[in-house]
Amino acid sequence: MNRQRMTVSVVLAALMLSASALSSHFTPTVKLADQGPRVDLATMVPEQFGEWRIDPHVVPLQVDPATQAKLDKIYNQTLSRTYINRDGERVMLSLAYGGEQSDRLQVHKPEVCYGAQGFDVASRGYAELDVARGALPVKRLYAVSGARHEPITYWITVGNRAIRPGLAQKLQQLRYGLGGMVPDGMLVRVSSIGTDEPAAFALQQRFITELLRGLDGPAQARLAGSFAPPTL
Repeated sequence: MNRQRMTVSVVLAALMLSASALSSHFTPTVKLADQGPRVDLATMVPEQFGEWRIDPHVVPLQVDPATQAKLDKIYNQTLSRTYINRDGERVMLSLAYGGEQSDRLQVHKPEVCYGAQGFDVASRGYAELDVARGALPVKRLYAVSGARHEPITYWITVGNRAIRPGLAQKLQQLRYGLGGMVPDGMLVRVSSIGTDEPAAFALQQRFITELLRGLDGPAQARLAGSFAPPTL
C-alpha cells in the first residue's frame, strides 16, 4: 500500500510539473471571483443558528501585526466569531476569503498561523465529516501555548471544491489555471479550548453540521463548496 501511494504521488508530482510548464504559456486572465455575487462573510454567516449564538465576550486568537500584514495581502475578507450554546460550550469560528488563489497568493494555513504566534502545533490527521452536503474533507490539529490547549478543525475551498490542503489543493489550482481561470479560495477554521480531544472534535463536528444546516443553498455552497473524491 505504501509503495502504491508513493507511485501515485510520483505520478501526480510529474503531472503537476508538466501542468506548471504548460501554465506558463497560458497565463490565467479571468478571476472566478468576478463571475458570481460578491462574497460578504458577515452577512453570509448568521449570528444565531440551531443552538448557537454569538458570545461577544470571547475573542478568537488574534495575530501579531507582522502576520496580520501577510494575511491582508492574501485575503479580501476575514471574519472571527465565538459562539456559545445553551450548555455553555464555546466554539470559535474564523473565516478567511481570498479572491485570488495562485502561486503568489495562497491560503495561510492554521499550522503556519498558530506557529507564528508561538504555539506548538501537532497534526491529528485528516477526517471526513458527515454533513448535509456529503463527506466534508477536513484536517485536525492540536495547538498548545502555555496553559492554552486548542483542538482545531479546518478545511479549505479552491474555486467550487472543498479539498484537502496540500497536493489536492495545488492540483485544483492548476486545473483552473490551465482553463484560463484564477480561482478564489476560502479557509474555514473551527476550534475550542480544552484538553479532551475526542470531546472537542465531536463538539466541533456538531457545530459545523449545524452551521451548514443554518445556511441557505448559495451560502452553503460558498462556504463548503462541493466535495471532491477522497485524495491522498
